[in-house]
Amino acid sequence: MKSYSIALIPGDGIGRDVTAAAWTVLETVAKQDGFALTGTEFPWSCRFYKETGRMMPEDGIETLRGFDAILLGAVGWPAEVPDSVSLHGLLLPIRKAFVQYANIRPHRLLPGVTGPLRAESFDILCIRENTEGEYSGAGGRVHQGTLDEVAVETSIFTRAGVERILRFGFEQARSRRGKLASVTKSNAQKYSMVFWDEVTRKLAGDYPDVEVTSYHVDALAARMIMAPESLDVLVASNLFGDILTDIGAAIQGGLGYAASANINPDRSAPSMFEPVHGSAPDIAHLGIANPIATIWSGAMMLDHLGEKAAAGRVMKALEATTARGIGTTPGKDRTQAITAAVVAALT
Repeated sequence: MKSYSIALIPGDGIGRDVTAAAWTVLETVAKQDGFALTGTEFPWSCRFYKETGRMMPEDGIETLRGFDAILLGAVGWPAEVPDSVSLHGLLLPIRKAFVQYANIRPHRLLPGVTGPLRAESFDILCIRENTEGEYSGAGGRVHQGTLDEVAVETSIFTRAGVERILRFGFEQARSRRGKLASVTKSNAQKYSMVFWDEVTRKLAGDYPDVEVTSYHVDALAARMIMAPESLDVLVASNLFGDILTDIGAAIQGGLGYAASANINPDRSAPSMFEPVHGSAPDIAHLGIANPIATIWSGAMMLDHLGEKAAAGRVMKALEATTARGIGTTPGKDRTQAITAAVVAALT
């Protein structure tokens, strides 16, 4: 029997509820399909930070390195810990240390879910560069608190980093409908984004079967709303991809349906899977968090691990659940009820 070791980081707020829900579904499908999942839970979170002064222990990265994958719930408790501390103390270090340079976020409507647009047939896969660009963390502040204060945030784009994320996007487009949208703002950012456009044009020659279109990010944002069905695979920088995928979540019905994967494509380190939504501490005690995004992320994890049949069954169970109207109205169904319905649909 194949066995996979999974690091579970529920995090804060509703992260605990949705991680537990996804794990229930994943364990169920694993037993049915004849493989094993062994989960090890870590308490790393903003509460952990309040107790220890760190979002994770000093040896946290090395601890995670031995796992086959990481399933993360949600991290954040802004009333107690600044988001800049929690993000740079846990999520970003994991992405960078394990070279999870491809952030994958699918955007489509599940059956029974009504989005805010008239369009219903869109299926967009957003590939976001995940380890450099605008979130490189290079910069600083001087003369803090004075009238002469200066803050500098430097975006870093390397040829290796831009080329590998674009190649990843081209490969995804090749396996789907053969259309790639490369997203920049090269009319205003004449160095980094012009560079990105040049690399896109160079690589396009290696993929003659893929139709390539370069968009400015503002125009692409409008297209996602006005004509989402015209889009297939998007490739964008860290910041632009982050923003565009919130639009993607909105048009697919909300953050409760937005799944994501942080992928190390050469599998030299574990990849991490997480819902796009935050920790929502205001509803954490109500038991009404929608676990669908986390379950969907879990399906992406199974697919990455090679358990494609099980991943497909989880997605079919999600679709059967939402088609019955369960989990389609925010706050109507309890987390446990949605989870039970998905599990029932697996049998």
